[in-house]
Amino acid sequence: MKNEELKKAFGWLILFFCFISCQQPKQYYAYNGQLHTPFHIKYEYNKPLDEEIKAELDRFYRLFNVFDSTSVLSQINRNELEVVEDSTLLTALHTALTLSAYTNGAYDITAAPLINLWGFGFSKQDSVTPAHIDSIQQFVGYRKLHLAGNHIQKDDARMSLNCSSLADGTVCDMIADLFDRHGISNYMVEFGGEIVSKGINQRGEYWRLGITRPTDDASGLNQTLQATIHLKGTRRGMATSGNYRNFYLKEGKKYAHTIDPRAGTPIQRDVLSATVIAPTGQLADACATACMVLGSDSAAVLKQRLPEIEYFLICSGDSAEYKYVESEGFKDYLIQLKE
Repeated sequence: MKNEELKKAFGWLILFFCFISCQQPKQYYAYNGQLHTPFHIKYEYNKPLDEEIKAELDRFYRLFNVFDSTSVLSQINRNELEVVEDSTLLTALHTALTLSAYTNGAYDITAAPLINLWGFGFSKQDSVTPAHIDSIQQFVGYRKLHLAGNHIQKDDARMSLNCSSLADGTVCDMIADLFDRHGISNYMVEFGGEIVSKGINQRGEYWRLGITRPTDDASGLNQTLQATIHLKGTRRGMATSGNYRNFYLKEGKKYAHTIDPRAGTPIQRDVLSATVIAPTGQLADACATACMVLGSDSAAVLKQRLPEIEYFLICSGDSAEYKYVESEGFKDYLIQLKE
């Protein structure tokens, strides 16, 4: 009897040491690459999660990539799909339609045909006529798109959806959700400048994030920071939108190249760069885009409707100077502002 008890005890001891040896110490891992834009992912865990991260990136493209004819969004645009099964895409569509309603259409994921009409930096402006705009606006407008549960209905079959204005924030959320499911407390996910972070970095500090200073450097090589912030450890998304590398001067003031979906034409707003902090990367990304169209005064109205967001706007000032407009709560995240 004693021998049997010794064998059992020895067996449990072996299992215990096997269990201990299998538990790898936590360390910070990095996963970097290039899809439609460069991305950088850092996280603290006891093993790398490369395959699971890649699977989420593949899922993101299967949902949102309008340049892939097999993606879910492409099928919706071809009117081949009216029921969306994936909750990630449904959430994105719901976010888009809600923000469109809050901004009276200043934000609109159906507006891509208008943007294409004018071309990058208004390169096709000399060939655009009111007739062209009117013909396209017949099938542009968030009010013509309806979401009931997981069913999508378009008032005009020619409508096409493009979620690029919230896509990078969404994929950041997808990777962050993966990390949360694994119980990971410290991570930073960045796609094309849109970020979701939580916890601390490998130096034991909050993740520090930068807002690039506006400059007429079309190459994008000048990355001087205008401000440095941190998200204080809790999971938050941050996104920056701006055409400040492609602005024009009028009467001594700088203006960004921005199309207002409501008018179908270029507009002159004072915002050159909009940075938004929100509970999710998706909402931050969409709101940053909306602020570019709204301008600084209407951004304050959006904040009233969405109190969970904070914003920092770099705006055109007198002559070639810049001015800064921020929500009161943004100051809690701000480490340094360079004048």
